[in-house]
Amino acid sequence: MSQLVTGDAVVLGLQPARLPSRAMAVLLDLLIVFSAYLLVSMLLLSSVFSLGTAATAAVQVALFVLLLVGAPIAVETLSGGRSVGKAAFGLRVVRTDGGPIRFRHALVRGAVGVVELLLTLGTVGVIASLVSAEGRRLGDVFAGALVVRERLPGAASRPVPPAPHWLAGHFTELDLSRVPDDLWLSVRQFLTRLPQLDRTVAWSMGVRLSQELMARVGVAAPAGVQPVDYLSAVMAERQRREAARMYAAGQHVQHVQQWPQAQYPQQQYPQQQYAAPQYAPQQPYFQPQQQAQAQPVAGPREIPVQEPPSGGGFTPPG
Repeated sequence: MSQLVTGDAVVLGLQPARLPSRAMAVLLDLLIVFSAYLLVSMLLLSSVFSLGTAATAAVQVALFVLLLVGAPIAVETLSGGRSVGKAAFGLRVVRTDGGPIRFRHALVRGAVGVVELLLTLGTVGVIASLVSAEGRRLGDVFAGALVVRERLPGAASRPVPPAPHWLAGHFTELDLSRVPDDLWLSVRQFLTRLPQLDRTVAWSMGVRLSQELMARVGVAAPAGVQPVDYLSAVMAERQRREAARMYAAGQHVQHVQQWPQAQYPQQQYPQQQYAAPQYAPQQPYFQPQQQAQAQPVAGPREIPVQEPPSGGGFTPPG
C-alpha cells in the first residue's frame, strides 16, 4: 500500500485506485448516464421536433450539459465523492490530504473529464493514469483530488491515543454539533499518526487544528493545556457521546420491543361421567345391648357381737 504524504508531513494510509478498477467504475457510470440521456432525449425531442431545427439543437445541448456533465458533478458532490460505479467497486474521490471533496473539486474533475474521457474516448485519461504514480488523471491533478480504495482486505484502523486523565470531564458541556466531519477526520488522522511526525511539525499541526476546533465549538481551551492533549480530550468526549447514544438506543429497543408470546391451543379433554357406587347394606358393628332387668339389692348383713368373758383382766395362759 503506497503512502501519501501531505504538505504538513502527515502520512495517510490510503491506497490509490489503479486503472482497471477505475476503468470499470467509469464504464458503469457512463452506461447509466448515457441510458438516461437517450431516454430523456427521445421523450423531449419528440415533443419539440415540430418547433424546428434550432430548438431541437438547443434541447440536445442542454441535455448534454445537464446529464453528461452536471449529473456526475452533482452526484459526486452530494455523495462525498462516490458515484454509482465507484460505490460498486469500493472507490471514493478524496482530497490529497484525505478529506472529502467539495463542489469545486467535483466541478474541476467533471469539466476536465469532458475532454479526457468523452471527447477523446478516454485516451488521455488512460495515458495520464499510467504515467502517474498514484493513478491520477488530469482532472484529479487539476482538482487536487485522488481516487482511493475504501474496502481494503485486512485493513484495520489505528486507535486514537487516550486523553489525559486530568482532563476527563472538562469538555462535557461543549457543543460539538457544529464541527464538520472533515475536521474530525483530520484530527483523528493527526492523532493516530502522531508518533510518526517530527516534533516541530506535530506542534504546528496541533496548534492549527486546535485553533480551528476551538473556533467551531466557540470555547477556548483551558490555560496550560497542550494542543495535543486538547485534541485528544475533545475526541474522547465525542467518542463517549457516540457510545452513550448507541447504548441508549440499544436499551430503548430492548425495553420497547415486545417479544411475541407463543399461543398454545387449549386441548379439550373428554369429560367422563362417574356413577355413584352402589354398596350393599351392612350390619352395624355394635349391636345395642338389651336393658338388664332390675335386681333387688340386699340390705346390710348384721354381724353378731361376742361379749367378753367375765372376771376382767387377762386370762393366764394354761
